[in-house]
Amino acid sequence: MESTAVLFDEIGGPEVLRLEEVTLADPGPGEALVRIDAIGLNRAEALFRSGGYWYDATLPGSRLGGEAAGEVIAVGPGVTDVAPGDAVCVLAVGTGMSGSGVYGDHAVVPATTLLPRPADLDAVTGAAVWLSYLTAYGALVETGRMVPGDVVVITAASSSVGVAAVQIVAALGGVPVAVTRSAAKEAQLREAGAAHVVVADGGPDVVAKVEAVTGEAGARIVLDPVGGPGLADLAGLVAPGGTLIVYGWLDSRPTPLPMRWPLNVCGYAVAGLVGDPEALRRGRSFVHAGLRNGTLRPLIDRTFDLTEIVDAHRHMESNGQVGKIVVTVRH
Repeated sequence: MESTAVLFDEIGGPEVLRLEEVTLADPGPGEALVRIDAIGLNRAEALFRSGGYWYDATLPGSRLGGEAAGEVIAVGPGVTDVAPGDAVCVLAVGTGMSGSGVYGDHAVVPATTLLPRPADLDAVTGAAVWLSYLTAYGALVETGRMVPGDVVVITAASSSVGVAAVQIVAALGGVPVAVTRSAAKEAQLREAGAAHVVVADGGPDVVAKVEAVTGEAGARIVLDPVGGPGLADLAGLVAPGGTLIVYGWLDSRPTPLPMRWPLNVCGYAVAGLVGDPEALRRGRSFVHAGLRNGTLRPLIDRTFDLTEIVDAHRHMESNGQVGKIVVTVRH
């Protein structure tokens, strides 16, 4: 079938993205064809497009994207868990964006990347939930073993994962300390559930300001997507025996291992949770429960049309958003 997709032929800024008509093959064994209604943007895609991701794009004509919501149109041989007409969310991590990226009006994806979408979850919200909330859940609960009363420091707290982490910590009876570089984001972070909001520009400034609100006891968990040289400073915020969890590398400079013990340092990737059926079951149950009782509420920063994909990426790289950027698709 003919489809519109976002492609890029060279590594670069948002301007390298373009819309093109492509021909999609019928879904093969274990695959499904999905009509894409909404796409969740993630920082990993900007890194992939600009050459800073952990694997390289296949050029020219690389696709992009790993999170969306829509409806199953057709399935390939051997697919029994979903059927045409099913409302679904797509969570395609670790499958290779160049070939199965979901930026477009349709995509053929492995059926294992599809999650049922409840009738009361609209496409925009469905595209904003899973990567952010499963990342935060997996890092905090499965890896960090968070319990009620834990003080948790969350850097880059205005990101979609940061907002999800704030809400999850609050829902579990912890004390979320949100760190942001922008004072303009403080009110929204408090509304999301942050017990404290620290406006700081990184490094020792973060340490001093966080210590002012947490005291000398330190945080049981520090959750960070930035890495880089500042990681050693963040280690100073962790209570003895606590855990520093790094789930990204927004700072591309070398990240020194902090020399402050006793300290657990963990690198986290949501692909590990998604690839573990039992962990994924626990994560899905946790997130579904939070959506039902209102403790988890995806925050949509702004929506763009698919034809505005370049502007959407520019907005993402401006670092002005709080929560998730979503691209909608007209059919």
